[in-house]
Order: sequence, then C-alpha cells, then structure tokens
Amino acid sequence: MPKHETELAAEQDEKMARARKIEIDPAAELPPPDEEDLPSPAVPSQAEDEAAAAGPTEVEQLRAERDQLLDRLARLQAEFENARKRAERQRIENREYVSGNVVEQFLPVLDNLELALKSNSSAEQLRAGVELIVKQMEEVLNQMQVSAVPAVGEPFDPRVHEALGAVERDDIPDQHVAEEIRRGYKLRDRLIRPALVRVARNAKQVSE
Repeated sequence: MPKHETELAAEQDEKMARARKIEIDPAAELPPPDEEDLPSPAVPSQAEDEAAAAGPTEVEQLRAERDQLLDRLARLQAEFENARKRAERQRIENREYVSGNVVEQFLPVLDNLELALKSNSSAEQLRAGVELIVKQMEEVLNQMQVSAVPAVGEPFDPRVHEALGAVERDDIPDQHVAEEIRRGYKLRDRLIRPALVRVARNAKQVSE
C-alpha cells in the first residue's frame, strides 16, 4: 500500500476512535440547555395572594369571637351565682319572718300558761283556765289555717289516722275510730301529723 494511503487510513481510524470516545465518555461535557426549554419559576396567582392575605385576618376574627364568648360566659356564670345567693338569702329571710310571725301569735298563749302556773286557784278554776288557754291556742291555729284531723266516730283512714290498736266496741261501727290518743293536724290540705287512734272492732257486724 502507498504511504499516503496508509496515513489517510490512520487518520480516519483516529477520527473514528475519538467519535466513539465522545459517545461513551460519561465525563464528556454537554452543551448547556437553551433557556427557552427550562421551566419558568412558579408565580403565585392573585387568588392565592388574596387567600394568604385573608388567612391571618380570619383567624384573628375567630379568636376575637372566641374571647367575646368566653367573656360573656364568665359574666353569665357570675350573674347566675349572684342570683342564686340572692334567692338563698331571700328564702332564709322569708323563713325567719314566718317563724317570727308564728312565735308572736303563740306568745299570748304562753303568757296565760305562766299565769295559770302562778295562780293559787282551786282545781276547778285551774281546769277552767286551761280550757280557755286551749281554746285560745285553737283560735291561733285556725288563723294559721291549721285544723284538727277528724277522728272519733270516723271511718279509719290510714292516710290521716295511725292505729295504736283495736278495741271491742258494739256501739261503734266496725273499723271506725273508737278513741283518739293524740290529735292529728293538717295545714290546709297537707297533713302535718296523723291522729293516733284506736280502732273499733264490732263483733256483731263481723259475724253478720
């Protein structure tokens, strides 16, 4: 082969080797990309700006409303507590007033009892005086709308009578009150205490 042909072949082989090196060399520098191909940086939209600006304001508004509700709740609790205390004081005052009024009405009765104990009257006079005192006390009770529970001769009623026992009686209907041991009382329609009684057991009516 002529010399110049050998040189041309060597040069061609060297060029091909360089080309292969460029294709497989990972350290080979790549040309910088065009700016048009790069993604543009994200720009926040107007709606996002408005939302970001409105966010703190809404939170502050909610906090303000919360504070107002808490303050109102605290005020209501204080008012309720004050009203409860006023009602309790009023209830105590009313009870004391009623108690004082009752005591005042019974003081004359107590005065007459003390006078009866100090007197040197006979037994008949003393008994008459006690009867007047009892009558006076009954009048005070009537003014307070306190009345005695009917007992002797009435049908036994466990709602207002308390049976202490039974007695044989043929002059009183069976299961009627024969004796009153302790008088019972009612305040209007409310029972204060039942009458303590003995109930008649009429053998004639039972046998019939």
